[in-house]
Amino acid sequence: MLHALMSHIDQHIKLSTVSAHCDIPCKIYDPIHAQIAALTIIRMIDLIEDLPKGNLSVNQHATLCRLVEQKDVHGKKVKEEICVIWGDYFKQPQFEEFPEIHALAHEIMLLASRAKQELNRDDALALLNKINRFAEIFWTTKGVAVYTADCPYLPSLPTVYPDLKP
Repeated sequence: MLHALMSHIDQHIKLSTVSAHCDIPCKIYDPIHAQIAALTIIRMIDLIEDLPKGNLSVNQHATLCRLVEQKDVHGKKVKEEICVIWGDYFKQPQFEEFPEIHALAHEIMLLASRAKQELNRDDALALLNKINRFAEIFWTTKGVAVYTADCPYLPSLPTVYPDLKP
Protein backbone atom coordinates (compact mmCIF):
# COMPACT_ATOMS: atom_id res chain seq x y z
CA MET A 1 0.00 0.00 0.00
CA LEU A 2 2.73 2.44 1.01
CA HIS A 3 4.77 1.49 -2.04
CA ALA A 4 1.78 2.10 -4.32
CA LEU A 5 1.19 5.48 -2.71
CA MET A 6 4.84 6.51 -3.06
CA SER A 7 4.89 5.30 -6.68
CA HIS A 8 1.81 7.40 -7.42
CA ILE A 9 3.37 10.47 -5.77
CA ASP A 10 6.64 9.85 -7.63
CA GLN A 11 4.80 9.87 -10.97
CA HIS A 12 3.61 13.40 -10.27
CA ILE A 13 6.43 14.92 -8.22
CA LYS A 14 9.49 12.90 -9.34
CA LEU A 15 11.33 12.27 -6.10
CA SER A 16 15.10 11.98 -6.38
CA THR A 17 16.78 8.65 -5.81
CA VAL A 18 19.51 8.75 -3.19
CA SER A 19 22.17 6.30 -2.15
CA ALA A 20 25.14 6.39 0.15
CA HIS A 21 27.78 4.31 1.73
CA CYS A 22 27.61 4.87 4.54
CA ASP A 23 26.19 7.74 6.54
CA ILE A 24 24.29 5.52 8.95
CA PRO A 25 27.21 4.81 9.99
CA CYS A 26 27.39 1.05 9.65
CA LYS A 27 31.10 0.91 10.60
CA ILE A 28 31.60 -1.86 8.04
CA TYR A 29 34.68 -0.95 6.06
CA ASP A 30 37.00 -3.16 4.05
CA PRO A 31 39.53 -2.08 1.43
CA ILE A 32 39.20 -5.41 -0.39
CA HIS A 33 36.58 -3.86 -2.69
CA ALA A 34 39.13 -1.28 -3.87
CA GLN A 35 41.80 -3.95 -4.19
CA ILE A 36 39.56 -6.17 -6.33
CA ALA A 37 38.61 -3.15 -8.45
CA ALA A 38 42.30 -2.38 -9.05
CA LEU A 39 42.97 -6.02 -9.93
CA THR A 40 40.03 -5.87 -12.33
CA ILE A 41 41.50 -2.78 -14.01
CA ILE A 42 44.77 -4.64 -14.53
CA ARG A 43 42.95 -7.68 -15.87
CA MET A 44 40.91 -5.56 -18.29
CA ILE A 45 44.13 -3.95 -19.57
CA ASP A 46 45.67 -7.41 -20.04
CA LEU A 47 42.61 -8.60 -21.98
CA ILE A 48 42.66 -5.47 -24.13
CA GLU A 49 46.34 -6.03 -24.87
CA ASP A 50 45.49 -9.61 -25.93
CA LEU A 51 43.13 -8.39 -28.64
CA PRO A 52 44.55 -8.50 -32.17
CA LYS A 53 46.27 -5.37 -33.40
CA GLY A 54 44.77 -3.67 -36.44
CA ASN A 55 41.29 -4.21 -37.80
CA LEU A 56 38.97 -5.77 -35.26
CA SER A 57 35.95 -7.86 -36.10
CA VAL A 58 32.57 -6.62 -34.90
CA ASN A 59 32.69 -9.09 -32.00
CA GLN A 60 36.21 -8.05 -31.07
CA HIS A 61 35.20 -4.39 -31.21
CA ALA A 62 32.24 -5.14 -28.93
CA THR A 63 34.60 -6.97 -26.55
CA LEU A 64 36.94 -3.97 -26.55
CA CYS A 65 34.06 -1.65 -25.68
CA ARG A 66 32.97 -3.86 -22.79
CA LEU A 67 36.52 -4.18 -21.47
CA VAL A 68 37.08 -0.42 -21.55
CA GLU A 69 33.72 0.20 -19.87
CA GLN A 70 34.53 -2.23 -17.07
CA LYS A 71 37.98 -0.71 -16.61
CA ASP A 72 36.33 2.69 -16.17
CA VAL A 73 33.61 1.36 -13.85
CA HIS A 74 36.23 -0.23 -11.61
CA GLY A 75 38.35 2.94 -11.64
CA LYS A 76 35.34 4.80 -10.28
CA LYS A 77 34.76 2.04 -7.72
CA VAL A 78 38.34 2.42 -6.45
CA LYS A 79 37.75 6.11 -5.89
CA GLU A 80 34.41 5.58 -4.15
CA GLU A 81 35.68 2.84 -1.83
CA ILE A 82 38.84 4.70 -0.83
CA CYS A 83 36.93 7.96 -0.30
CA VAL A 84 34.44 6.27 2.00
CA ILE A 85 37.10 4.64 4.15
CA TRP A 86 39.35 7.70 4.19
CA GLY A 87 36.50 10.10 4.91
CA ASP A 88 34.35 8.05 7.28
CA TYR A 89 36.71 5.66 9.06
CA PHE A 90 39.99 7.52 9.51
CA LYS A 91 40.00 9.97 12.40
CA GLN A 92 42.61 12.00 14.28
CA PRO A 93 44.26 9.08 16.12
CA GLN A 94 44.86 7.26 12.81
CA PHE A 95 46.07 10.48 11.15
CA GLU A 96 48.63 10.92 13.91
CA GLU A 97 49.79 7.30 13.64
CA PHE A 98 49.88 7.35 9.82
CA PRO A 99 50.33 10.95 8.63
CA GLU A 100 50.90 9.65 5.08
CA ILE A 101 47.24 8.63 4.72
CA HIS A 102 46.09 11.96 3.26
CA ALA A 103 48.76 11.97 0.53
CA LEU A 104 48.23 8.25 -0.08
CA ALA A 105 44.48 8.67 -0.59
CA HIS A 106 45.14 11.58 -2.97
CA GLU A 107 47.70 9.53 -4.94
CA ILE A 108 45.16 6.72 -5.24
CA MET A 109 42.58 9.17 -6.62
CA LEU A 110 45.05 10.45 -9.22
CA LEU A 111 46.14 6.95 -10.24
CA ALA A 112 42.53 5.76 -10.47
CA SER A 113 41.77 8.69 -12.78
CA ARG A 114 44.81 7.86 -14.88
CA ALA A 115 43.73 4.20 -15.03
CA LYS A 116 40.36 5.33 -16.38
CA GLN A 117 41.93 7.68 -18.93
CA GLU A 118 44.64 5.43 -20.32
CA LEU A 119 45.67 1.84 -20.98
CA ASN A 120 48.88 1.83 -18.97
CA ARG A 121 49.52 -1.36 -17.01
CA ASP A 122 52.37 0.23 -15.05
CA ASP A 123 50.01 2.93 -13.75
CA ALA A 124 47.45 0.27 -12.84
CA LEU A 125 50.13 -1.70 -10.98
CA ALA A 126 51.13 1.47 -9.12
CA LEU A 127 47.46 1.92 -8.22
CA LEU A 128 47.28 -1.60 -6.77
CA ASN A 129 50.48 -1.01 -4.80
CA LYS A 130 49.08 2.21 -3.29
CA ILE A 131 45.79 0.51 -2.44
CA ASN A 132 47.70 -2.36 -0.84
CA ARG A 133 49.55 0.17 1.34
CA PHE A 134 46.20 1.77 2.19
CA ALA A 135 44.84 -1.67 3.17
CA GLU A 136 47.92 -2.36 5.28
CA ILE A 137 47.43 0.92 7.16
CA PHE A 138 43.69 0.33 7.53
CA TRP A 139 44.09 -3.14 9.05
CA THR A 140 46.96 -1.99 11.26
CA THR A 141 44.77 0.75 12.76
CA LYS A 142 42.26 -1.96 13.65
CA GLY A 143 44.95 -4.06 15.35
CA VAL A 144 44.76 -6.75 12.66
CA ALA A 145 47.94 -8.28 11.27
CA VAL A 146 48.27 -8.49 7.51
CA TYR A 147 50.01 -10.73 5.04
CA THR A 148 50.68 -10.44 1.33
CA ALA A 149 49.84 -13.21 -1.13
CA ASP A 150 49.17 -13.41 -4.83
CA CYS A 151 45.44 -13.16 -5.44
CA PRO A 152 43.98 -16.56 -6.38
CA TYR A 153 42.77 -15.43 -9.82
CA LEU A 154 44.17 -13.56 -12.77
CA PRO A 155 46.11 -11.30 -12.78
CA SER A 156 47.67 -13.23 -9.84
CA LEU A 157 49.33 -10.19 -8.26
CA PRO A 158 50.44 -9.52 -4.68
CA THR A 159 47.55 -8.34 -2.55
CA VAL A 160 47.44 -7.39 1.14
CA TYR A 161 44.97 -9.41 3.21
CA PRO A 162 43.98 -9.28 6.88
CA ASP A 163 45.20 -12.24 8.89
CA LEU A 164 41.98 -13.23 10.62
CA LYS A 165 43.17 -16.55 11.99
CA PRO A 166 42.88 -16.86 15.80
